[in-house]
Amino acid sequence: MTVTLVDVARAAGVSIKTASNVVRAQGKFSEDTAERVRAAIAELGYKPNLAARGLRSGRVGAISLIVPDIRNPFFSELAAAVIEVADQHELLVVLEQSGGEPEAELELLRGRRARLVDGILFSALALTAGNAELSETVTMPVVLLGEPIAGWSTDFVTMPNESGARAATEHLLARGRRRILALGRRTGDLAGPAHLRLRGYRRALADAGIAPDPAFEIDAGLWQRENAAKAVREALLQKTPFDGVVAFNDALALGAIRALQDAGLRVPEDVDVIGFDDIEEARFNQPTLTTVKVNLAAMAASAVRFLLRRLDEGPELRTPVEGFTSEFAIIQRESTQELS
Repeated sequence: MTVTLVDVARAAGVSIKTASNVVRAQGKFSEDTAERVRAAIAELGYKPNLAARGLRSGRVGAISLIVPDIRNPFFSELAAAVIEVADQHELLVVLEQSGGEPEAELELLRGRRARLVDGILFSALALTAGNAELSETVTMPVVLLGEPIAGWSTDFVTMPNESGARAATEHLLARGRRRILALGRRTGDLAGPAHLRLRGYRRALADAGIAPDPAFEIDAGLWQRENAAKAVREALLQKTPFDGVVAFNDALALGAIRALQDAGLRVPEDVDVIGFDDIEEARFNQPTLTTVKVNLAAMAASAVRFLLRRLDEGPELRTPVEGFTSEFAIIQRESTQELS
């Protein structure tokens, strides 16, 4: 026998309207009520009729997640977190990769494929400084996974980019490191995560009375292991005298560790390395990686919640733009630990 929403409401001890609101993630209800409805859904095996719902609402029941680089493990873990949250709202997630190219980002935001979804979660790389056409030509509801973009009124979910990088640099300074590489600078980035993390790094150095040195600020292109390893090998060939690495994400940190080990240097005895994100691999690398941990689950939940709110509102923004910034913590592991 087919399980209906009436059955769910009866099992949860709520009205049909409340059960419907929880399923559609709209309206007002307490977290306790939501938990009872979700438990009833799980127990009864309720499956909503998405086709019928789509006909009633005019929605297709899918959202797009646009990231620069699927190979970056942070974006893989972000995608998993978004899919888990979206599944709770019976939403499909279409994963798109821009490669960090401005034309590709614009096409994914306003092209034919964008019309196949109800809304977009967008991690910008090339468009972080803005684009005159964004506010006029992107008509789909969008939530930014990153810093706000000037001239574009969108909700956003971001990280403590500057404060996290500052704390990471302070961690190495507290261990006596004074010649610290900043790995992940993006030439031309004036507003995005790379810019903010570089600013946090510089502020920590300034607080310690150390003048920034351009030779220690390394542009490694896309934040991938292979690019980091290549950049660190080049710094070693140039005999840049560094004793610490603040990598702007964990993939860069892992690539840096490999290059250092290949060169016969020990981590952390010769060089301390700290990353950013706390991807799963950070806990299993050799050595395990000290990193800036962010709350990825909270970021995914906030992003989907913001997008659902905009979908319920329609094309005109009726509520103020909202933002969420994740908390962070330094997780110390072997790559910066004292050895017994």
